[in-house]
Amino acid sequence: MTPTRDILDRAWPQILAAPKDGAAISHLCIRPERNTRRFVDELHLSAEQGVRGDPRWLNEPWLKTEEGTGHPGIQVCVLSRRVLDLVWNYDVIFPGDTFIVDMNLTMENLPTGTRLAVGTAVLEVSDVFNEGCVKWKARYGVDAYDWARDPANRHLRPRGILCSIVQDGLIRTGDRLFKQQ
Repeated sequence: MTPTRDILDRAWPQILAAPKDGAAISHLCIRPERNTRRFVDELHLSAEQGVRGDPRWLNEPWLKTEEGTGHPGIQVCVLSRRVLDLVWNYDVIFPGDTFIVDMNLTMENLPTGTRLAVGTAVLEVSDVFNEGCVKWKARYGVDAYDWARDPANRHLRPRGILCSIVQDGLIRTGDRLFKQQ
């Protein structure tokens, strides 16, 4: 069953109450091929190669640079645990985000350019907005899709954040995501 718009809108206080820093990572995920998800205990991140075991950024990026390579701002996709809990039930495919974190992902808390340390890697919050794709609509419903794309919610980033990898490293389930000062 997919959540209604009313349920999603009423969840904002709970979503926004998530920790603003130092939140634990869960659900590390790679997409070895289209529509396939594999949960892993650790991820190797590389500024040049993206997420090891997840070839989509290198081979089939949905956003490209002028040179035709994957846009660095879409290497890592991060979704709020509280949003995931609202939309995902285990009967449908996992969204495919690189990792899930119980953290406030709003523009106010994590403006574009914010550096995030996790494990031995460092990420940078991209200016590319994640508005959700048609698959989000098909899997989680029209209301979840419209809610994620609603211009009034844009600053709250309901569909999570996109990041570039600025320092190669390893992250593990349970590592904490920290804003760098």
